[in-house]
Amino acid sequence: MTRLIAVLVTRNRAQSLMAVLDALGNQTRRPDLTVVIDNASTDDTSQRLMARAASDPSLHPIRLDRNAGGAGGFAEGIRTACALGADLLWLSDDDAIPRPDTIATLIDALHRFEQTHARRPPFACSRVLWTDGTLCEMNTPRPVWDWPRFLTATDGVALVDSCSFVSALVPRWAVERHGLPIAEYFIWFDDAEYTRRLSADHPGLYVPASVIRHDIPLNRGVNFGRVTADDLWKFRFGARNQASFHLHREGWGSYVLFLDHVERQMRRGEVPLRLRWPIWRSLIAALTFNPKIRYLSGATTNPGQKT
Repeated sequence: MTRLIAVLVTRNRAQSLMAVLDALGNQTRRPDLTVVIDNASTDDTSQRLMARAASDPSLHPIRLDRNAGGAGGFAEGIRTACALGADLLWLSDDDAIPRPDTIATLIDALHRFEQTHARRPPFACSRVLWTDGTLCEMNTPRPVWDWPRFLTATDGVALVDSCSFVSALVPRWAVERHGLPIAEYFIWFDDAEYTRRLSADHPGLYVPASVIRHDIPLNRGVNFGRVTADDLWKFRFGARNQASFHLHREGWGSYVLFLDHVERQMRRGEVPLRLRWPIWRSLIAALTFNPKIRYLSGATTNPGQKT
């Protein structure tokens, strides 16, 4: 039987995490095991997780001794899930509530696609909605050129080459072949980089019939014209990580175009110079920031290098 393991990453959101675990318990296809990576929470997350695990053997909490960010948390969670025998991994945030059939619908779509088309997609992702039922902008997958090839008026899936870590189903073979998320990214663009890497041989599947609600405070996508002093630190990680991807995977032309894109967004958003300069320093830091890809076997490669 296929062994399904859910991987959640959390930090200081005990209440929403408990709601996610409740929702996993109500799945029509419940995970055989749920690995929860606690990024050194300072609230009561650790205590509540341990108390819950005492009466729920399917819960496998791991507390890190430092905050490794979402990227480090998912890298550790995926590595752990594979070590525990996962055949399928379901990745998601600690503030995203799946419907009862969210996971089962993803699994069914992935298997039906493989059997019908004799193709092997490296992931399947859900339709992510915001709290008011509209599309969650920050969790919009990126389509490939022939994205509607298998989409019909009433059913089907779209082809995408990236998605977020909010209800993403990944087969074990894809992890073995393409490695783990880049922990050094810490936060932002780690999920996009990872799923684009998984899509090197075949696109993933966007499954609109599988739905999850993402309970974030604001519904907006990543736009450098909206950077503020409070969230500058996140934008700096995003700028460095994405610039590194463009430069070291796609070349100088792609890197320069991305820099121009970021500057144009900041100008249109009238971002003050005191915030623009830190973003530019992060863009320039990408020149020397090019972390290696790590694999389950322990091997490492430079990005873009075949194993």
